[in-house]
Amino acid sequence: MNDDTKNEGEMEFVADEESANVDLSGKIQKFRQELLICERDRKEYLDGWQRAKADHINYKKDEAKRLEDTARFIASGFMQDMLPALDSFDLALGHAGSSDIEKGVLLIRSQLLDALKRRGLEVMSADGAVFDPALHESVGEVESDGEEGRVAEVIQKGYFLQGKLLRPARVRVSIKKQ
Repeated sequence: MNDDTKNEGEMEFVADEESANVDLSGKIQKFRQELLICERDRKEYLDGWQRAKADHINYKKDEAKRLEDTARFIASGFMQDMLPALDSFDLALGHAGSSDIEKGVLLIRSQLLDALKRRGLEVMSADGAVFDPALHESVGEVESDGEEGRVAEVIQKGYFLQGKLLRPARVRVSIKKQ
């Protein structure tokens, strides 16, 4: 009986070992399938990332070209606005020596200023204003009976473009008479 019992025990042990081998084979097979899925996903993500990177590089190139085209378009519009002023200069110079020159120069100035205003230019009104070094450039002083530290004379007008200082006004500032 001992042999039979021993054989039964060995068979059970062998049966357990075979089921363990089958379990390990199943787990290995399952891990291999999961690994294949992970590798496929990795390749898909890598391909997607590479496409996105290429798209971004192309976008940057397209955006630079678009900005260049926009700048060219803006310059073109500005130049078109300046052409009537140039034509007026030619017309005024054609009438040199006549009283019409003054009218021609005034017309040119008006056309030029109108064209620049359409592009956002604003003339700074500095005469009599309190001197502000952020807006005015002092080129001298003038003795005055009035309040000290005011703009007494505008030498060159200042301008704003789109609300930002484009050029400060060059001015003479008042000081008290001695």
